[in-house]
Amino acid sequence: MNSPRQLVARLNLFDAIMIVMGGIIGSGIFINPYVVARQVHTPVLILGAWAIGGIVALLGALVYAELAARMPSAGGQYAYLREAYHPAIAFLYGWVLLLVIQTGGMAAVAVTFAKYLRTMAPITISESWIAALALAALAIVNCLGVRAGSTVQSILMLMKIAAIAALVIVGVAYAPADPSGTSLHPVLDRPPSFSLIAAMGAALIPVFFAYGGWQTTNFIAAEVRDPRRNLPRALIYGVLGVILLYLGVNFVCVRVLGPAGLAANTTPATEVVSRAFGQTGTRLLAIAITISTLGFLSQSVLTAPRVYFAMARDGLFFRSVAWLDPRHHVPVVAILLQAVCAIVIALSGKYEQILNYVVSMDFLFFGLTATCIFIFRRRDARDPTRVNQESNDGGFRMPGHPFTTIIFIAMSWLVAASTIEKYPGNTLIGMAILAAGVPVYFFWNWRRKKIHSA
Repeated sequence: MNSPRQLVARLNLFDAIMIVMGGIIGSGIFINPYVVARQVHTPVLILGAWAIGGIVALLGALVYAELAARMPSAGGQYAYLREAYHPAIAFLYGWVLLLVIQTGGMAAVAVTFAKYLRTMAPITISESWIAALALAALAIVNCLGVRAGSTVQSILMLMKIAAIAALVIVGVAYAPADPSGTSLHPVLDRPPSFSLIAAMGAALIPVFFAYGGWQTTNFIAAEVRDPRRNLPRALIYGVLGVILLYLGVNFVCVRVLGPAGLAANTTPATEVVSRAFGQTGTRLLAIAITISTLGFLSQSVLTAPRVYFAMARDGLFFRSVAWLDPRHHVPVVAILLQAVCAIVIALSGKYEQILNYVVSMDFLFFGLTATCIFIFRRRDARDPTRVNQESNDGGFRMPGHPFTTIIFIAMSWLVAASTIEKYPGNTLIGMAILAAGVPVYFFWNWRRKKIHSA
């Protein structure tokens, strides 16, 4: 297999923005606003929680923008952890990404896609098998090249944006408003106290989770044209776009249902369009959610395999996973490996359990990756002659560092700690999976050294 071991830069700024937004927006924004409304109970606090979550997501995007400008390498987060700390840390991230974070999330979203698809069409096969077929189809598309995968992703993302914009317009123009949903008084639902802080903290956990996903765009840095310039811009523009969409959806949900009605309704977006257009609106929203979940899956299939490719290229995974198709220049084996893992989880029905491990692992590595900026800047200070591969001469720099970076790290680890406190059993399993990667790393590292010494 004498394929060229080089990824080809075929994605432009627009493609990258669509990938950023596609990695964040799934089906949750249509359903999850009620979770926040159950914790805090005024329009100001509900919308404030989503605004705070957006600000923290933007801080994270700015952190990753500097990292992308410093090191536009395949694998993104994996590459930063490898260069800042140690290949073992980077390997453990890739390990949990494959076994927990990415594939578990993909399986859950694929089953959600299948559920909504079955409400629209008389399909007799099970939801698990529909999910498996969707994952397989998207994997095949992405094996045809990063351009093909990105085109599908961009089309689905534009359809998502149109669906969310339509929901906001319908909620403002056609659905009657609830008086409690348009009032700015009272601002707080209780006197300023620890209880209020705790309630806002609980409300922010699902919000932070809903804003996650922008970091996956850095996985495909090597396939973006002029990545030192375009990746930072894509991260910032993409996250800002999602903030506007999320605030719009939550505004109409609060306006139409009121805080109490929103807290009581587990399908708030459906209720909003139902009040405007009845059953027709409900069917249209089901189509929108189906498109949204498929778009999220498309983004996941496109981006994460580059991490496993980078691991294999470093000699820390099966050599075949680093193989690039000689015609399309994509890591076909890595794409298929991820798809198979996600399909197995979807067919096993264990995806909900695995999702419980995702949050703590994901936010633990968010914070750890953000600390890489401190290490890279310290190295720059010690050696001003460092070349662009590891320096950031004239590139994007995190505004307000170190304070803004510390805020993002603290918020990330606060979410991880809150998840550990709330779900200790699930977190223990996640930590066990993480720990299981340690001996696996030492095996691959031993094998790599043995091959090189032979």
